[in-house]
Amino acid sequence: MKMCQYHAMAQSSCSHGVDSRRGGGHFLLLWALLGFVLSAPVALAQQLPPSLQLETIQSQATVVVVTMLAVVVAVVLHYEALGILSVWLARIHLPPRPRILLLIFAVLAAHVIEIWIFGVGYFVLTSSEGHGALLSHHTIGFLDNVYFSAVCFTTLGLGDVVPVGAIRFLTGTEALTGFVLITWSASFAFLEMQRFWRR
Repeated sequence: MKMCQYHAMAQSSCSHGVDSRRGGGHFLLLWALLGFVLSAPVALAQQLPPSLQLETIQSQATVVVVTMLAVVVAVVLHYEALGILSVWLARIHLPPRPRILLLIFAVLAAHVIEIWIFGVGYFVLTSSEGHGALLSHHTIGFLDNVYFSAVCFTTLGLGDVVPVGAIRFLTGTEALTGFVLITWSASFAFLEMQRFWRR
């Protein structure tokens, strides 16, 4: 009986060891992928002349920082806006239809603010050299940056304004962020409409 228990414990410990090794392997794979993603721009920059390497790395790092800052601000703003809106909708005394209209207008206002956040990011990056540019058939002004931000945020991709250079990282990241936030808003609106539409 004791021998059977011993063999069972040994098999259990071996299986746990295999599971832990598998988990560790996945962890190491993720670290390897992260290291490749972070080192790829540096490796590409090292192929440039020495005088341009530091400048290129600094410009790319600036674009990444601005992108991450815009994403964090937009996501936190969206989270707080939906949280406040949920509390207001539960407290205010309005018929269902005006309540739903208030919900939709508030969500649209949140998205417009988020579009402007990314638009400011484009304006800041394109106002200085080395971060890329937005190309079009006319001179790009501040509202053109906001317009391009709206096109990216809603994943329209019209093509009348084209990003070049490192700023394309902000463009791709904004498209993903906008898609997630718009889907989040749609889910929130659907749940709120289920609560109040039939009242």
